[in-house]
Amino acid sequence: MSTLAYASPLEKAWYYLHRLFCGAVLLFLIAPILVTFPLSFNSVPFFSYPMPGFSLRWYEEFFLTDRWQYALQNSIIVAVTVTLLSTALGTAAALGLSRPNFPWRTTVMSLLISPMIVPAVITAVGVYFFYADVGLLNSYTGLILAHTSIATPFVVIIVTATLSGFDDSLARAAASLGAAPMTVFFKVTLPLIMPGMISGALFAFLSSFDEVVIALFVAGAEQRTLPKVMFSGIREEISPTIIAAATVLTLISIVVLAAAELLRRRSERLRGLRSS
Repeated sequence: MSTLAYASPLEKAWYYLHRLFCGAVLLFLIAPILVTFPLSFNSVPFFSYPMPGFSLRWYEEFFLTDRWQYALQNSIIVAVTVTLLSTALGTAAALGLSRPNFPWRTTVMSLLISPMIVPAVITAVGVYFFYADVGLLNSYTGLILAHTSIATPFVVIIVTATLSGFDDSLARAAASLGAAPMTVFFKVTLPLIMPGMISGALFAFLSSFDEVVIALFVAGAEQRTLPKVMFSGIREEISPTIIAAATVLTLISIVVLAAAELLRRRSERLRGLRSS
């Protein structure tokens, strides 16, 4: 039976008041997003409440117009490439930092996660001047490398947290049975840290897919991403197609974050089974 059944009236009142307050805060945070969703179905080319009619014309423009589809294709290609690079680099860095004899661990960790702390515009300006000297402006390579630098810290943090609960005795047992280091990694270590790697990869994908500041400085006309086209559209003309694109981005983010949460719970269950 729930412990709430044995609680005093004051404790019950505080219980429900606490949940009401949390629900109000959550509603306050997501209300701006919920308000914009219906506007993407507006039948007129301007923002108004109440809406005069319902239409899918803005989603048709988003999915059937070359301008928007080219930007969406660029965003997906760049984000997938960044995800692969940042997952490989971040996992390797996390494995190195997890070693007990690793020197200057705190300093190195601070440097690795610094792109998450430094404002994006400062990073973008620094990347712009550096790329101008080495000839990487207005190129896919430059955009992918710039996004990888801001996506890798997410993988480092999540995989490092996963490795904190890793049982090193499993790797030592495999090595004592004659397994080579690469065999130990692929047969023992990798399957156990895979949920953390996938969670880090999902966050890396989102950090690249939704990024706009660095893309404005680094990307050219051929490398324009979906957030860059949306930003340019806001400056030039306000169209409900931008709201439709924002709705698609939000839904993608929700799906990715939900997948990351499911992987986190699965990882916790695996840790509970191993510890038991």
